[in-house]
Amino acid sequence: MIDHTWIEQHIPHKGSMCLLEQVGDWGPDTLTCETTTHQHPDNPLRANGRLGMSALIEYAAQAMAVHGALLADANAVPAAGYLTSVRQVRWHRDRCDDLAAPLRIEVSRQSGNATHVIYDFSIHCGELLATGRISAVLDAAALSA
Repeated sequence: MIDHTWIEQHIPHKGSMCLLEQVGDWGPDTLTCETTTHQHPDNPLRANGRLGMSALIEYAAQAMAVHGALLADANAVPAAGYLTSVRQVRWHRDRCDDLAAPLRIEVSRQSGNATHVIYDFSIHCGELLATGRISAVLDAAALSA
């Protein structure tokens, strides 16, 4: 099982900022994760006592990072990347901290190479919460070299 400990060791996010708790199914182009961290009062993305829907972009981005780590060399060191674009986002609620069930984050790689990737994402919690597309640079330090 790919759990929170494995995830934290393989992506740049640490401590409470590592939002994903386990990986379900995954393959060369897709990954599904689950988590209950949207319910945690100490979630670092909370503002004014609540977790807004825009925080789900970070959940999707971390799922992308986990997928990349699963596809990478086993000895690869997690590199800090950054989001370059978030498009076609659709929200289906105002907030997500009030949901009792785990979040299910699904990402699907649409294209990419060694430096850039594009993923579609959907996030569910018994109902569809959000969908969209994210593009990212995989290793920010490599671009300046």
